[in-house]
Amino acid sequence: MSLRVITAGESHGPGLTCIVEGLPAGLELDRDAVNLDMARRQLGHGRGGRMKIERDTAEVTAGVRHGRTLGGPVALQVANRDYANWEERMSPWPVEASVAEVHLPRPGHADLAGAWKFGFSDIRDVLERASARETAARVAGGALAKAFLRALGAEVVSHVTQIGSVRAPERPGIGFEDFAAVDESPVRCLDSAAGSAMVDEINVLRKRNESLGGVFELHAFGLAPGLGSHVSWEERLDGRIGMALLSIQACKGVGLGDGFDLAGTPGSEAHDEIFYDAERGYHRETNRSGGLEGGMTTGEPLVVRCAMKPLPTLTKPLRSVDIATREPAQALRERTDSCVVPAAGVVGEAMLAIVLAGAYREKLGGDHIDDVRAALAAYEQRIGWKRRRP
Repeated sequence: MSLRVITAGESHGPGLTCIVEGLPAGLELDRDAVNLDMARRQLGHGRGGRMKIERDTAEVTAGVRHGRTLGGPVALQVANRDYANWEERMSPWPVEASVAEVHLPRPGHADLAGAWKFGFSDIRDVLERASARETAARVAGGALAKAFLRALGAEVVSHVTQIGSVRAPERPGIGFEDFAAVDESPVRCLDSAAGSAMVDEINVLRKRNESLGGVFELHAFGLAPGLGSHVSWEERLDGRIGMALLSIQACKGVGLGDGFDLAGTPGSEAHDEIFYDAERGYHRETNRSGGLEGGMTTGEPLVVRCAMKPLPTLTKPLRSVDIATREPAQALRERTDSCVVPAAGVVGEAMLAIVLAGAYREKLGGDHIDDVRAALAAYEQRIGWKRRRP
């Protein structure tokens, strides 16, 4: 048993679609919780004009009845309100009006390579699908994966640790309760002083026609040990997590636990020693590995950091080449955001939840959510695991 999520749709097309296949029957879903995540993806200081148009919600069109999954694929649709302004340019069917082609690829975007790959003369045929607008559908599907994880006692959350040159101080021993008010920060940063400095950084660079990248950090609490496997490279959970998160537009680096910092650390200071007592069972005093060893979860909180580059669509365009004339030109200037790191953290939550939900499905199987819970309880009893709820 596995879990599969697929999306369809273009940035300015009629809408986005997400299909989630592999959820057990009987899983209770909360429409408000799903749409809360959709709204959270639109948060963050530095967003552009598109967020003033869209009011994203996910409508379930298949696979759910009276708030519970039926065991078949679940279909969700997210409407693009902005399609009303693009109907001729993005109509699925031929139109009588003449639609101008776009020939100015943006450095750092999929524009040029996509046009080469698929033989397009109009870059809009690439950029519409490559746009991060597609992540709205991922967040819809990820909300269902979160509901499944929550039913098994696990939670996935995120916060921003860096925007531009501003870094928040490290927070050792961070817990699930620390994230209760993270969305109240305009940049979703847990440190108020650093958050204020990040807002200032965005304001300064935006006036210079610049975009900003940064780092967001994901935490998964309450995971059972042994998700993933060491026996095949395809089953190693760290590899699956890396692939999922690097698939997010503009994400250029992923670190698990202490990540790249471990490269310069002596071995005696790089690993998490193992302890046991009757009250806590097996446990660690440190979590440098980020809750993963040998491609499997250890039962400690899972910690992943993601680095994002600045967005390639700039209000002051970079130099490029017109692909129709091959003459020098400025890159395409589209409506854009100055900074999307806070929103990307929410997308990261969705992608991590999808991977983890898939790992649970592979390990536990079960046609009904009660079967899954029973299998998890039996597994925890077999290994003598003391469940750690968020």
